Amino acid sequence: MTSKRSHQARAVVTGAGSGIGRAFALELAARGGRVLCADIDVDRALDTVRLIGDSGSGQAEALFCDVADPDDMRTLAARAPELLGGPTSLMINNAGVGIGGRAVGYIGIDDWDWALGINLRGMVFGSELFLPQLRESGRGGLINVASAAAFAAGPGMAPYNVGKAGVLALSETISAELSGTDLAVTVLCPTFVKTNVAADGRITGEAQKLAETLMRVSGRSPEQVARQTLDANDRGHLYVVPQLEAKAIWLTKRLLPRTYTFGAGILHRLAPTTTQPADRITKGA
Repeated sequence: MTSKRSHQARAVVTGAGSGIGRAFALELAARGGRVLCADIDVDRALDTVRLIGDSGSGQAEALFCDVADPDDMRTLAARAPELLGGPTSLMINNAGVGIGGRAVGYIGIDDWDWALGINLRGMVFGSELFLPQLRESGRGGLINVASAAAFAAGPGMAPYNVGKAGVLALSETISAELSGTDLAVTVLCPTFVKTNVAADGRITGEAQKLAETLMRVSGRSPEQVARQTLDANDRGHLYVVPQLEAKAIWLTKRLLPRTYTFGAGILHRLAPTTTQPADRITKGA
């Protein structure tokens, strides 16, 4: 392997069937890596594998995995060395879902469980189960995909915010625990990226339309974000906050916390947040 973690990597990418996960897989293959593409939609994962094969660079395998299921994650960790030809050297916890449009008290326990199971517990499982392999590989890397929602605390997005804040805290903790080793942890905190996360999530109709518009107008491409994040992990950087608006939120929240909270309150009154009971909301309604 080269001195760069993202080159000739033995990599596992969850949620590799679309969006940022697919972009990570394709970029890793272009950098000469072997990639295990895990996804709950195995057909999408196989499409990513075919795209890698068509590119003529790197190698890839697909595997079904529900990241919220600890047994699936144990299977993924057990199969990875066999399919990659050695212990995983780069783990990318990417799989996630969108949820939003309802205030706390109107979300429903089932939706909390669903969102946190994927967006937080999946990252916990991936980190816990793969860190021993990363240590074994030598100079390994761990990338956790969070969101600017981890620190923005936008109204109407509580399950998403809480899950991504947990991913940020998890990544910071692991980074401290690995200090002084050759393992690097990077946490990605973007605002809007042009993916299908809004369409595939549990987002109320008006909130979904707003999210899709913002992604279309201001979102960066998943390819740009994946390249930037891999390069940051190569350099040993903990945080990737790719967009200017994400950096502005990051700074404002820390320098002017009361002003930020006041502004978030105004946003709450203007945003398309419903207070209907959860059992009366359906996706896209």
